[in-house]
Amino acid sequence: MKRSFGLLAALGAGYAFLYLPILLLIVFSFNESRLVTVWAGFSTRWYGELLRNERVLDAAWLSLAAAATSATIATVVGGLGGFVLARYGRFSFRWLFAALIAVPLIMPEVVTGLSLLLTFVSIDRVVGLERGFGTLVVAHATLSLAFVAAIVQARLSGLDRSIEEAAYDLGARPVTVFWAVTVPMLAPALVAGWLLAFTLSLDDLVVASFVTGPGATTLPMVIFSSVRLGLSPQVNALATMLVVVVACLAVLATRVNRQRSAFDPS
Repeated sequence: MKRSFGLLAALGAGYAFLYLPILLLIVFSFNESRLVTVWAGFSTRWYGELLRNERVLDAAWLSLAAAATSATIATVVGGLGGFVLARYGRFSFRWLFAALIAVPLIMPEVVTGLSLLLTFVSIDRVVGLERGFGTLVVAHATLSLAFVAAIVQARLSGLDRSIEEAAYDLGARPVTVFWAVTVPMLAPALVAGWLLAFTLSLDDLVVASFVTGPGATTLPMVIFSSVRLGLSPQVNALATMLVVVVACLAVLATRVNRQRSAFDPS
């Protein structure tokens, strides 16, 4: 009994350490005071000011657009890379191909951002490339495709190939088998990879600081710069809105997963 009480106490302390700061952040987002640590009464004024802050809104839309675009590119390229590693066995320079895909997983973001910056600067000297939304998308897609490839490769290694072989026996062409059989079976892995790539892009600060220009400021960069100049209650309001959106999406995903499990005949 004492042992179980100690485990529960340790578990409660761990959850409190993780979620109590988030709860305090949500509470102080409704604070009347301009000081984020001094409670002066309930108010929603900072949400109104946040919705009128064009700099934050423009940065949010830019971050969402860049995250969606880079996640889509990373899902396509990383998915194909994972498919090649899982299904094509041994081929010439396979080790090099696998190493190039896995490099973003182990490379520090500072090194990745600096190398991409030098690459974009070199391209700019030749063809006049301007750093902005396009370079941000390319950088985030490069950073995320390794994660998508790892997820797709793991999913393919656990799939039953007899379904694809049955389609071949029925006369289906390789392209038809890929789109009609393999891709639907890979759908959960592709969705998971896209969501992970979207999250990595939306959360990234280090790489974006290297590859963006003055006209392309992401939401994490705006938050970081505002914190350096003095924490504003608008940051609490923005963080609360993000927490609410993520919580709603998590609840929706859980309900959809339960409904699919209830109708699954297996």
